[in-house]
Parts: sequence; C-alpha cells; structure tokens
Amino acid sequence: MLQVHAQTRSRALFLSDLHLGARAARPRLVLDFLAAHDAETIYLVGDILDLWHGGRTHWSESAETVVRMLSARARAGRRVIYLAGNHDAVLREPGAARLPEGWELREAVTHEAADGQRYLVLHGDQADGRIFRFHVMTRIGSRLEASVRTVDAWLGNGNAARRLPHHRSRIERMIVKFNSLFVMGGRFERRLVRLAKATGADGVICGHSHRPALRDVDGVLYANCGDWVDSFTALTEDHDGMLRLVAWGAAPAPVARPLGAVTQGA
Repeated sequence: MLQVHAQTRSRALFLSDLHLGARAARPRLVLDFLAAHDAETIYLVGDILDLWHGGRTHWSESAETVVRMLSARARAGRRVIYLAGNHDAVLREPGAARLPEGWELREAVTHEAADGQRYLVLHGDQADGRIFRFHVMTRIGSRLEASVRTVDAWLGNGNAARRLPHHRSRIERMIVKFNSLFVMGGRFERRLVRLAKATGADGVICGHSHRPALRDVDGVLYANCGDWVDSFTALTEDHDGMLRLVAWGAAPAPVARPLGAVTQGA
C-alpha cells in the first residue's frame, strides 16, 4: 500500500539508478516517492532497469507499477525522458526493446532551467574509466554482489522492499562498506564537468556513482541524483530554477549544497 503524502509539483524531476529488476531494488519506496512528487518533465537518468547481466531478473509487481505510473504521467502530458546507463545499455543498441509509449530515449540532453541555466544531463558512465579499462571485472563484481544479496535473502534478511529506507541487514552494511572502497571520486566528477564545459553548459546532472551531490566543481554545478538502493535521493527543479536534492526517508543523504538546497522527504 502506498504511503499518502501531499504532492509536490516541480518543474523538473531527476531520478537515477532505480535498478528495477535487481534484488537490491526498492520499488515500493520509489512508488511512495512518486506518489508525493510530480513534475512537468521527468528525467530517468540511467540504470532505471537492471539489464546488465541478462537472464533472470527479480521483477516484481511493484516494479511493474513504477513503470505504469510513469507511463500514466506521460499520457497525462508530462515529458518522460530516459537516458540509458551501463546497466540498461542494451537500450542504446539498434533494434533494442521499445520503451513504453510516450517515453523518449536519449544518450544525453541539455536541460534549460527556468532561470536560464543550462545543464548537461546524462547517466555518467561515459566518464567512468573503470568500465572501459576493467569491463570484465566490474561485471564480475556486480554479479558477486547480486549473489551475496541472494544469500542474504535466503537467510531471511534481504526482503529489502518491505523495510524502511536506510535499514540494512549486516550483510548489506558490509556490501556498502566494501563498495565505498571503490567509490568514484574527483576524477569522475571533473571528467563530467569538462564534458559540461565542452557543450557550453552551466552544470551537469548525472547518476551512476550512487553518491548524491549538489556542489560547485571548478566553477560548474555538479549534481548527482544518487540512487534508490542506498541513498534514496532525487533532484528537483523548482519553478524559479532552483535545484534541490531531496532525501527520501528517515535519514538525509550526505550532500554538499553551496549552489542549491537540500530537503528531506517523508
């Protein structure tokens, strides 16, 4: 059952890294968030679907409802723009499965905010050197994490969809700690900032790293949506052009915000 919240209507909404179809996905939390947030333009900033490994997925009725809710908004006149990431890169291939009617598929777009600021929007894997240099290892690591989460579920700890945000089993806490050893840092951010500068944009909006952020990097706004596996965050644009990083749940995401605002939902 969806939680009921007063709905916030933004000019734009940016969501990334839902990983629908992965065991770690939290589609019920996404549904609660979408029930409380709408926007004229909804950007799905990559890794919305987890299709990286092929084969069996952990698709659920809640995940299907997320897709249906977004499709309903597209039919109601909202723009729904899907920017493929590395876990759903198959959508970039010619002849790939079609997205729901009304959704637009892009590699990257430029979003012009209400105040005239222009932002390059893309998933961010394009700036992750690990994917190109260590492609096989990153895929093996992703498979290993999925296997560990499966064991966690067998032990009765892994029913993530029913738990509150930021509640993790011991194994999940170990996964987060291990992943933090390999987190993408300043080099990843600076590459994206250079891409933004090359296009004449005032900033970049991305996902991929699962590290929510809203800050200045070398004179350019760097905004990262975060994810819906660990941080449960999204970016919104107010009708005056202000970007906000919204943390959904009991604990706010660790973010820096010199050029915007951070708000906490739920």
